[in-house]
Amino acid sequence: MLRLILGLSALILIGVGMTAFTPASAYDRLLPTNKEQVILSFAPLVKKVSPAVVNIYTKRVITRRYSPFGNDPFFEHFFGREFGSPFGRSFTRKHLESSLGTGLIVNKNGVVITNAHVVKDADEISVVLQDGREFDAKVSLSDTSSDLAVLRIETDSSELLPSAELKPSETLEVGDLVLAIGNPFGVGQTVTSGIVSALARSSLNINDFNFFIQTDAAINPGNSGGPLVAMDGSVVGINTAIYSRSGGSLGIGFAIPSEMVQTVIAAEKSGAQNANIMRPWIGAKGQAVTPDIANSLGLNRPSGVLISKLHKKSPAKKAGLEVGDVITSINGKSVNDPAEMKFRLATVPIGDKANLEILREGKTKTLYMKTMTPPDDPPRNETTLKGDHLLSGVTVANINPQVSVELGLDTNTQGVVVLKVNRQARGSRLVSAGDIILAINDDEIEDVGDLKRELEQAKQARSFAMTTERNGRKNRIIIR
Repeated sequence: MLRLILGLSALILIGVGMTAFTPASAYDRLLPTNKEQVILSFAPLVKKVSPAVVNIYTKRVITRRYSPFGNDPFFEHFFGREFGSPFGRSFTRKHLESSLGTGLIVNKNGVVITNAHVVKDADEISVVLQDGREFDAKVSLSDTSSDLAVLRIETDSSELLPSAELKPSETLEVGDLVLAIGNPFGVGQTVTSGIVSALARSSLNINDFNFFIQTDAAINPGNSGGPLVAMDGSVVGINTAIYSRSGGSLGIGFAIPSEMVQTVIAAEKSGAQNANIMRPWIGAKGQAVTPDIANSLGLNRPSGVLISKLHKKSPAKKAGLEVGDVITSINGKSVNDPAEMKFRLATVPIGDKANLEILREGKTKTLYMKTMTPPDDPPRNETTLKGDHLLSGVTVANINPQVSVELGLDTNTQGVVVLKVNRQARGSRLVSAGDIILAINDDEIEDVGDLKRELEQAKQARSFAMTTERNGRKNRIIIR
């Protein structure tokens, strides 16, 4: 069917382009000889997949605080609860908030994949099938890193549900026809068609992996969590976001590739906990190869990831990777930038070997790296600081590879990180969650023990100086 559509399109274009130069009689006009040659339709694909597409309705109870003074800070300062005034007492009200989205049944026993943001903080989840059946569902796993969630429909164990088949998105090419199925604006199940506009789109900031299929199939609010369907009726991605200035579709939509979907489904099956999916850690930092870098390295074209840093416990370093190497592919799949490298590794099971093809001094080499999770070593030693000092009430921890991954820190970051700050604590004016404490009174801080000792010694000093890092920028605070 696909070949027929493309063939007809090409014939029409040739005819239009040459009518001004060639007499119409020079062309033989062929009439359709059967119904199949007249009717071109996506209906067979829709009938195959749509029964497995579900509408998801969520409800959550939110509590809001109200003040008789409209939360005006001036009046709350004088009449707030801290003064015990009956006029200043605030009150709370509970509201029921509803939202909608789409999901896909991937197992006949009622396993549903959707976006994590669709079911975030939901107290009640209802799943409605195309045939009108409605079921309650519960979140079995929510992975905010990939913005994917797995739901379990509560059904009779003997009741089998329609399901869809996932296939690798690697089979797609730019220009391929695709369908998007979802519940836009809550109007009900809707099918739209388009093409694959781009692959390996990594210049976004939608989730932690930033690796998407781009399509011009119309995707609108409510489509989140629905399938992106290839022309053989298999699902190659889960629609997750759109680029829009108005809230409606502008023909730029993004889907999470099916390879990532498979890893989340496998994690749920193995018993992983919410927001705690362990993925392979390479322990390396790199940058995309620019044209200038390519010229300096003698490369024919700019591609790959140039390694600039390696953690001392990096499994890639153990496999033989060195600073200055260029990673060009992982398990035979090309790597063009750090986001793509991160995605490729994330789809490799823990404990498996990843084949890293690299360029070193103009020569190609293959390294075999055994995948592992980031080690929680040295121990993070999470501590809430207490005592008569400026950081009392601040919760800190040692930085190790696992902490770095959890907080999105640089691979080789060392020292102590601020995890939480009590609003009433003295340190709330000096540091915020995510800050890295580098030094106290010019003495370098390597771990929580160092920090506690330096804070005690600082009590005897006439001045207090602290060096921190926030969003890559160093700050020095001096108190005399």
